[in-house]
Formats: sequence, structure tokens, C-alpha cells
Amino acid sequence: MSTTPKVLVKEKVGPSGVEALQAAGFQVDLGLDWDEETFLARLPEYDGVLIRSATTFTPELLAQATNLKVIGRAGVGVDNVDIPAATKRGIIVANAPQSNVVTAAEHTIALMLALARNVPQANASMHAGKWERSKFSGVELYGKTIGIIGFGRIGQLVAERAQGLAMRVLAFDPYVSAERYKELGVEKAADSDEIYAQADFITIHLPKTPETAGWLGAEAFGKVKQGVRILNVARGGLVDEDALKAALDSGAVGGAALDVFPSEPVTEHVLHGYDNVILTPHLGASTAEANDRAGFQAAEQIVAALTGGTVTTAVNAPAVAREDLEILTPYVPLARDLGRIATELAGGSSIEAIEVEALGGIGSRDVRPLGLAVLRGALEGRVEETVNDVNAPGLARERGIELIETKRESAHDFADLLRVTVVSGGERSRVVGTVFGAAGRAHLLEAWGQRFNLQLEPHLLIVSYDDRPGQVGRIGAVLGDAGVNIEQAAVGYHRGDDGERADHAVMVITTDEEVGADVLDRVEALDGFRKAHAVDL
Repeated sequence: MSTTPKVLVKEKVGPSGVEALQAAGFQVDLGLDWDEETFLARLPEYDGVLIRSATTFTPELLAQATNLKVIGRAGVGVDNVDIPAATKRGIIVANAPQSNVVTAAEHTIALMLALARNVPQANASMHAGKWERSKFSGVELYGKTIGIIGFGRIGQLVAERAQGLAMRVLAFDPYVSAERYKELGVEKAADSDEIYAQADFITIHLPKTPETAGWLGAEAFGKVKQGVRILNVARGGLVDEDALKAALDSGAVGGAALDVFPSEPVTEHVLHGYDNVILTPHLGASTAEANDRAGFQAAEQIVAALTGGTVTTAVNAPAVAREDLEILTPYVPLARDLGRIATELAGGSSIEAIEVEALGGIGSRDVRPLGLAVLRGALEGRVEETVNDVNAPGLARERGIELIETKRESAHDFADLLRVTVVSGGERSRVVGTVFGAAGRAHLLEAWGQRFNLQLEPHLLIVSYDDRPGQVGRIGAVLGDAGVNIEQAAVGYHRGDDGERADHAVMVITTDEEVGADVLDRVEALDGFRKAHAVDL
């Protein structure tokens, strides 16, 4: 029997991907035109399969792939592969997450240039048989300020290209270290308001989450530099299109270019007919090179998986000894939650490092899954990419965030403790937790320097306030007025060396629903209340 790996290319990819598989000595079959019956019958023959988005690997289909070791997805998303089912069967799933970043960055620059020089409008005028040279006078990019909101892979590539155009680059992303900005020669904005006040062009490169939806809305447009030009080549819905229309009508915004929309395809749009608006049909990833790159990068991962190499873009978890995993499994959700809480509570404008300490019995185990879970909690919903156990370390490195992991086989007061500290702008934000009982209930034991014991639930409110009578009732009244029900509450406070209580305390509350920004504002406005954060786990 031949030991040469067999790989099926199920969907059309660029020739470089097929050539990479053949160059590795694999037997490569093209199944582009196979019907479902043929595919199902022959699937057990293959060690690897290269797909795009049209092939869906369900648990049932994976069960029939008895020889399959790796699935390569020529693209970013892997929604068409059941990751848990593949992982259970030991099948590596790898994608091509960097295949379209150059293309998206270049399209951003293309739209910015087109906005600056009125290229689409002038082209349309010429094709209509007109010569309107004076009408389409534009502006130079030289010396202008581009504000980049979201400074991940694509944002950083946009910055490099804008620097090549002699632009001043100002970026905001609290989940990127200050050192990374320095490495790239980019100015770090303390917040998005600083960008609004200074930028001539604003481009947004955030993930789409409930928190980022409508990020560029009426409030933002009320703060922008008069005549700013807005670009969105990231996700539909990051820009409130109705608010953008109002800002264009008022002159607060001088022009806009949108490549993505809340609902696609779009045939009728609120900005149709605006001479200073460019609309493109989601072309950010649409180049021949990006399509070819996706197939090649996915093929590279298949080659690595079948030849004993390192699969750098695998989206399912690395192997951990079964005995360690059994002990650590209840602590993985805790680690993710602590990463999210510590990041939310961090007070600085950039994250420099995340420290993870495993103490007690768990400190004798392979604690890599805990560090990865902490990174997921810290980064999920805050970066453009889908975060998983494999890409989390790379995403952190790209943003200049150092992961520091330590462990010790002893712990004070508890059998096991997990400490997570976020170092942000020179400040340290530490949270501590553990797991109790047969059900593995996660408990928060410390935050903002105060200790307590509270079972973690999906909605948290953490408040720091002057420690004096009546404060608990005041916050309860605000939540009650907002129709938010308190499920649990715990208060922590310091005692000084003399045994006296310190002048401030921290309260952690779990609620039956999300605490909105308006409620947070009302809490912080209470007399003696210092700061409040809502965290949804």
C-alpha cells in the first residue's frame, strides 16, 4: 500500500496552491466537479482536503472521513467546518488568515486617494462627454493626518502605506502596546476623541461587536475636524449610515468611502447620489492575488500537517496530556473570564503585558490552555480576527503584548488560584479567581486590589466608591430605576496596618441583564463613586 499522502482539492483555488501540494510529493486529485455521491464515496481515501466556503464539514461528514488528518480552508472564516467535531477526531483545521490583509489595506488607500482627488466623479463626468476640470479639484495627502481606529494587522498595513505618502499617522487601539506604536513610527492616540479632533481622514478597522456597532455615529461626527473624510473597509455597521448622511449634509464630514454595509448585497442605499461619497461592493478582499494567496497559504498548512511540520494557522487547540486536561478543564472558562475582566478594568491606554499565574494543584500541570484562554478573553471582540487557542499568541505578539506565564505548586487560603494581571500604561490591574465544587463554579476573589468571594455570572458590574454608609443602597436604587435586577453582590475593602478600614471599597454585582452605558454614567455620577465598569462574560 502506498504511503504517499493523498489530498483532495475540492474547490477552485489558485494554481500556486495545487502546485505547492504537488511539489511536496503528494498525490493531488481535483474534485471540483464531483457530485455529492462521488465526494462521499471517495472522501475516506484522503489524508487532506483543501476547500473554500462551499464545502461544509458536518460531524456526520467528518465521521465518514476515516483517514482525514487535515482540512485546509483557503480563506479566513471556518464557519463551514465543525471545529469541535474535527478536534475530537484529531483532524487539524487550518485557514489562511493573512490572505486578504494586504488587499484590504490597499483598497483602503485606493479609496482614500479616490476621495482626495475625486477620481470616480471625474471619471463619470468624462464618460458623460464633459470637461469639468475646475469642478473636481482635490486635496493632497502630503502632510495630512490619517486617523486609524483599530490598529491590528490591516490597520498597521494601512499605516505603513500612509507613511509612504508622507502622511502623519495617528492611531487608537487600547489593545496594542505603546512599544508597538513606536516600532512602526506611529503616534498613539489616547482615545478616539483625539483622532476626531485632529484627523483629515479617518479609517476604521475594528471587529463588529455590540460595543463597536455604530462606533462612528452622531456623537463621533459631532467631534470631528470640519470636512473630515471617512472610510470603512472593515465591517458593515461600524459606521452609522444615517448619522453619516446627516454629517455629510451639514458639512461636518466632507466625504466618505464605504466598501461594507450592514446588509449585503446593497442595491438601494441612503447615500446614493451623493457626489462626495464612493460606494464599492465589498471589494476589500477581491483581488486575484488574494485569492491565489489564500489557496497557497492553506496548501502550505496541509503540507506542514502531513509532513510533521508546524501548522501555524490551525484553528483547533494544541494537544495537552489527557490527565492535565481533565484537571484544567474547569479552569479554562475561569481563565477566559479573568482575562476579559482584567482587560476591562485596566486603566491605561495600551496593553503592554498580560501575566498569568497558576498557583496550587493546577501549578503542577501543563497550564498552556489557561494562558491561551486568558488571551482569548483579553482579545475576543477587540481585534478584527476570530480569536482561538492557536492564533491568540500571534495576535498578541503583533500588538506588542507580552504573555508571561508562571506557576507554583502552593497557594494561600485556597487549593488552587489563578491570577491574571494586565500591565497597561504602567499600571497593573490584577484579578484573582478559583473554581469551587463538583460543578466547577468559577468565583472571583479579587479585583481593584480588594478581596471578596462571588460566583461569576454572565453580567458583572464592578464599582469603586468611598466607603461610607448608604452607598450600597444608592447603587441599588439606580439599578432598580433602570429595571436591572441584582442577583448577587459582594463588597471588598482594605484594612490598614492599624486595623482600621480604608477610605474606599469595591463592590462586585451580578445582574440579570447587561448594564448599559447610560446606567454606568448614572452610577459614576453618584456622590462618592469613583469608577464603574460593566463586564459581559
